[in-house]
Amino acid sequence: MKNILRILLICLSGILHSQNFKGEIVYSNTYESKVAQLSNNQLNVMLGTTQNYFTQNGNYKSISNGKLILWQLYINKENKLYNKMGNSETVYWNDCSIQGDEVLKAEVKKNAATILGKTCDEVILVCKSGIQKYYFNSSVSVDPNLFKNHKFGNWYDYISKARAFPLKMIIENQQFKMVSIATKIDNKDVADSFFDLPKDVKLEQSK
Repeated sequence: MKNILRILLICLSGILHSQNFKGEIVYSNTYESKVAQLSNNQLNVMLGTTQNYFTQNGNYKSISNGKLILWQLYINKENKLYNKMGNSETVYWNDCSIQGDEVLKAEVKKNAATILGKTCDEVILVCKSGIQKYYFNSSVSVDPNLFKNHKFGNWYDYISKARAFPLKMIIENQQFKMVSIATKIDNKDVADSFFDLPKDVKLEQSK
């Protein structure tokens, strides 16, 4: 009986581990400008110091307290990323099958950081645009096949290696360096309607 119980627990553990994370991750963001015309504080105001990231079933929505991009919405079945800018009523969208960058080298390092008490491995992407570092833990795991067509922003390059949502990101390019760290993880159901576009919204493809 003890052996049977042990096997059942192992099997259940595997099932739970394979489940896709759904819910909300809250990130705190800081920026370091690399151009004289743009201060760190201006980047804080434009891009936002707090990001609320909601995800379920391969969809995600990111809401920022910045003034430049108010929210981003990825609709999985369309493979499009919608962007609501603070200075326009139009919602602009990107075709996520177009990468817009190139990953030159990828590397994984074990036990690279501890975030919210969770030991995280690191994925380093050396890209044409700069260096991207992601830190992840299996507690927020996801099936990468959900995002197999999401090449935009090198997302599938990351998610295919980590198989989890990031708990910390360091994105560095010629203009600035951004550090984004999770401050809260909330595993919960998110209503399907949360990932709907607003009604009668004007749409236009990003150029």
